[in-house]
Formats: sequence, structure tokens, C-alpha cells
Amino acid sequence: MSGDNLLGDFLKARRGRIRWDEAGLTSYGRRRVPGLRRDELAQLAGVSQHYLTRLEQGKDRNPSHQVLQALATALRLDQHETAHLFALAAPPAPSTGDADVSDEVQQLLDAWSQTPAYVRNRRFDVLAANKLAMALSPLYTPGRNLVQGMFLDTGVRSLFPDWADIAEQTAAALRAEADPRDPAVGEIVASVLADDHFRRVWEGHDVRPVRSEVKRFDHPAVGPLTLQRQALSIAGVDDQIIITYQAVASSPSADALARLL
Repeated sequence: MSGDNLLGDFLKARRGRIRWDEAGLTSYGRRRVPGLRRDELAQLAGVSQHYLTRLEQGKDRNPSHQVLQALATALRLDQHETAHLFALAAPPAPSTGDADVSDEVQQLLDAWSQTPAYVRNRRFDVLAANKLAMALSPLYTPGRNLVQGMFLDTGVRSLFPDWADIAEQTAAALRAEADPRDPAVGEIVASVLADDHFRRVWEGHDVRPVRSEVKRFDHPAVGPLTLQRQALSIAGVDDQIIITYQAVASSPSADALARLL
């Protein structure tokens, strides 16, 4: 991901989101920071302030499992945020993000003639799609990146009535799913940082994986659609996920989907 001091940036950002009174600390006098001071986080995590300073400044990038768990507890991270913290301190894993989608998976997508469906990797690159998905949005065309499209394509912004919420979830999901040490992910992030909205969201260091949810579209050809999104794992392929959209049977959205092709 963009930047060289990923672990330190995350620790500083999350430290700034924990209030001293929420952490059960006593504060004396005027505070210059809205969140925890560095010495307070060090106290809560049971590490020295000097060592925490080295971690935040990127001078030490190999904390132990025990230190990382203590920091996660002190920062009140949930399971996804804790996993992200550990990933930031780990060496990059071999990526299969460029692997081809199997013929069997492509056949499955094509068989879903009434269900928009596509495959993406954990970098949010679209690897395969059926015709209905591409008709729903050019964003779901193989070869495109969902993060870049979500923030940089003005046409995509007009497609989603809830664009701001969806865009923030997309950025948070990239943090949750992508390997933070993958140079290709860093290139994607760097290409989008010029967008003010993305930059504000990214600097918040939110970590939330993709979830099943209802998503609204305002399609230029068929009008409003309300679709249920599902994320499906592919057996034996850790780096590829199928995303599907379904309409309630006999609903106006189902009729609109039928008119897309």
C-alpha cells in the first residue's frame, strides 16, 4: 500500500482514535492530542515509550507476536483490524492475484443469465464477469480495478445513489483483504490518492471486509435497482472471490435486470 511506514502510520492513526477516558486513564492539564499520547499507549500495551516511538517512526518493523497482540488490545481493534495489524508487520506473501479464472468458474458466471456476477482478486482487480454484470456497470469489466473506478470514474459515481458510503466501504475492504506489502496494491492506492475523498477515507485507516448487503443502483438505461450483494469464496483459490447481485423475484428490480440485455 502507499507509503513506506505502513505499520507506524496505522499505529499513529488508531492511537489518535482512542480517547484517554475510554481507556480508563486519568488526564491532568490540557491535552494537545485528541487521542492517546504515545506514552499512554505504551503504558496500556506494556511496552516502553522508546520502543513504541521506534515502531511508529518505522525504525523497528519486526515486533513480536506478543507486542502486536498487546497493541491490538490496547487500541481496541476488532478481529479484522487485528489481522490487518499483523499483516502490516509480516513479510509479503506470494501473491496469486494475477492467476487466471478457471474455465469452470467462467462457465458458472455465464450460466447465471439473470444474476450479475464477476470475479475479483484481493487487489480488487476484476478478473472475469458475465454479460449481465458488465451491462449493470462498465466497472465490472475484466481488466478494471474497482477501487480506481469507484473513486476516479465520474460515471460510476452517478450510478450509485449511496456512492459516498459505498466508496468508503470499498477503501476499508481493500485494507481488510489486500496484502499491505504487495507493491501492486501500493501502486493502486498511489493512483487514487489524488482524489480528495479517497485520501480522507484512506487516512482514517478503517478496516472492514466485504459483506453481504443491499446495494442501490440508478442505471442510465433501466432506472433504479435494489440488489442483494453476496461474496462467495472459490474452493481451492484463496485470492479470488465471486460477487453476485440478486433481485427479489418478480420485483421492479428483477424486471429492470431483465431489460439490461
